[in-house]
Amino acid sequence: HRCVMKMDHHCPWINNCCGYQNHASFTLFLLLAPLGCIHASFIFVMTMYTQLYNRISFGWSSVKIDMSAAKRDPRPIIPFGLSAFAASLFALGLALGTTIAVGMLFIIQMKVILTNKTSIESWIEEKAKDRIQYYQTGETFIFPYDTGSKWKNFKQVFTWSGIPEGDGLDWPVRNGCHQYSLTIEQLKQKADKRVRSVRYRAVEDYSGVCCPVTKGVKTFFTTPCTEEPRIALSKGDLILATRGLKHWMYGEKILDSAADGGIRERGWFPRKCVEKCQYDSETDQPVDGEKKNR
Repeated sequence: HRCVMKMDHHCPWINNCCGYQNHASFTLFLLLAPLGCIHASFIFVMTMYTQLYNRISFGWSSVKIDMSAAKRDPRPIIPFGLSAFAASLFALGLALGTTIAVGMLFIIQMKVILTNKTSIESWIEEKAKDRIQYYQTGETFIFPYDTGSKWKNFKQVFTWSGIPEGDGLDWPVRNGCHQYSLTIEQLKQKADKRVRSVRYRAVEDYSGVCCPVTKGVKTFFTTPCTEEPRIALSKGDLILATRGLKHWMYGEKILDSAADGGIRERGWFPRKCVEKCQYDSETDQPVDGEKKNR
């Protein structure tokens, strides 16, 4: 419930947001975790190989594994039964899986750092390109914080002192941009989002549960995997839908601002509970001819 300077994302692993103060530490964590898992994988593999090499029976009197070709001096080893072997094999799978998953996150974070844009800013840039392509305005969106040098971008996050450059508020920008270039683009995207939104009317009641049983099997099993809320609907409610999936939609309920104190209700709701209104809510134009009039 507070702003985070240069916020990249919220990480459930560290139960904190990654941003200006800890981006370097988080990236080092993403590097060291796979290295530790690779080390653990090596230990697991060598342990299992050593135990198999030293005639392990796994508790079965009829099954013996002997990979030794020549006689050698017996060495004391830790007893290694079937349960220990299964646990080591399972731990090896976890270590390899973590290496791949966290390693990919490390690569993604390094791409983010070398371009000097956060994950949120990358999303804003993608939407900017979509907006320009959709309306064919001929604009060219320039990301303001990319210095043009990967090394300079890298040094803004990683420093010898461990303290990132700047104060987290003001940053050097490219020529032709200023500190509010990204904010202006976000305002354009919000206005575009309102224009593209479509009005729907609720035809069924919806309680706001995450997995509604009464709205169909497909709706139940395809509930959006997100922390975004659901909004309860009553028959006759009006909703401005801004995005959607096959069986779910996301939008904002149209409320009487005076009666509801200006509170905005936004969230997911089943597509089965609503139907499209004949006219678009923002332009009062027929929905079928909406794009032609833009």
